Amino acid sequence: MTAMLSRADAEDLLYREAAFLDEGAWDDWLALYTEDAVFWMPAWRDEETPTADPESELSLIYYDGRRGLEDRVLRARSGQSVASRPRPRCLHVIGNVRLIECAGGIAEIASTFTVSLHDVRADRTHQFFGRYRHTLRHEGEAWRIARKKILLLNDVIPTVVDFYSI
Repeated sequence: MTAMLSRADAEDLLYREAAFLDEGAWDDWLALYTEDAVFWMPAWRDEETPTADPESELSLIYYDGRRGLEDRVLRARSGQSVASRPRPRCLHVIGNVRLIECAGGIAEIASTFTVSLHDVRADRTHQFFGRYRHTLRHEGEAWRIARKKILLLNDVIPTVVDFYSI
C-alpha cells in the first residue's frame, strides 16, 4: 500500500523542521533528511529569473547529499565557522503550505517563509523571506525531505545567511 500524506502532515513536518532550526536541534533537523537529499538555494540570474541548475550556475547555498549538511552542522557546532559564533537568533514562520502532489511515496509541498534573524555580534535584526519547495519521500514509517529548494526573494543579504537562517 502506498503511503499518503495529508496537508496537515506536511505542515507538521515543515513546522518541526523550522523549530529544530530555531532551537539549534540540528541532529533532529538532519534526521528529517534522506541520505541523498539536495538542499539548494539558487541565486538570481536577473531580476525575474532564478538560476535553474546548481551544477552549472551560481547558487547561494547548495549541498548535494546529507553528508554536506552534516559537515556544515559540524563546522557550525565546532566554532570553525566564525560566522556561526555566537549563533544568530532565528525565528522561522512557515505559511501557505500546499500539498501539490502525492503519489508513489513521493510528495511535493510548496510553502512560504519569513525568517527573522538577530545578529548578536552586530546587534542588528534582519528579515529573510521567500518560497520553499520540498520534495518528501516516504522511507520506512516516516516522510523525509529528499529535496529542499529555497527561493530567497530578498537576496541582498546584509549579514551571513546559513542553513539555519533560511
